[in-house]
Amino acid sequence: MRIAVTYENGQVFQHFGHTEEFKVYEVEDGKVVSSEIIGSDGQGHGALATLLSSKSIDVLICGGIGGGAQAALSEQGIELCAGASGDVDAAVEAYLKGELINTGVNCDHHGEGHTCGDHEEGHSCGSCHSESELKGKNVGKTCRTHYRGTFNDGTQFDSSYDRGEPLEFVCGAGMMIKGFDAAVANMEVGEKVDIHLMPEEAYGMPSEDAIFTVEIAALPGSENLEVNQQIYLQDPYGRPFPAKVTAKDDKNITFDANHEMAGKELNFTIELVEVL
Repeated sequence: MRIAVTYENGQVFQHFGHTEEFKVYEVEDGKVVSSEIIGSDGQGHGALATLLSSKSIDVLICGGIGGGAQAALSEQGIELCAGASGDVDAAVEAYLKGELINTGVNCDHHGEGHTCGDHEEGHSCGSCHSESELKGKNVGKTCRTHYRGTFNDGTQFDSSYDRGEPLEFVCGAGMMIKGFDAAVANMEVGEKVDIHLMPEEAYGMPSEDAIFTVEIAALPGSENLEVNQQIYLQDPYGRPFPAKVTAKDDKNITFDANHEMAGKELNFTIELVEVL
């Protein structure tokens, strides 16, 4: 079996149609025996499905993906496992253990394919808002920013500077938390600002409604999950959302879908690098 994963700097890249590389794994008897990184040659959704087929790929693991791409993969006989994030090697291991849950089509209007709450970095999609709610010269434009995020005690939780690559997003499109978007909306290229966000401007306050228990029998694959494991589930509309397993017994499993940053005040240093 051959598994391909959308790839960027060791992480699962979050938009299938924009991925520049795939990491391809050769699997025998349920174990990875070799891997290589291949380029996408800048091709789009449909062409990428053909490319993967030409590489004899059996399974694609990715983050966000749209309906057209899913159909193209299906036509090529490639199994899809969407909604993955984090380390690519860990994602493949989770798939081979039956622990990676496919969210299906999960990308519609977000420019980078992220759905609410679905991003490994500590700033994206925690509080979706429409473009009409935000005004500014950069709203609706693709912005590239460097940033550093810290808690009030000075502890850093994320930094694009450390990764060496600016973050790219469409300002006001719901890809960023409200306070981050608002700060960038009227910035000048080259400008650097420091902001302090209350929870309401970031990931909100924790909600008891986001903690729920379901029967294991009603959620295929949940029997293999472990307490403290982070996974993706689907809402009634088929949209993926992250959740953490907080408890489990023989019959039931409990999830907490509150964002890990919920209830926290956040600080950001933001530098606007480019507006495309």
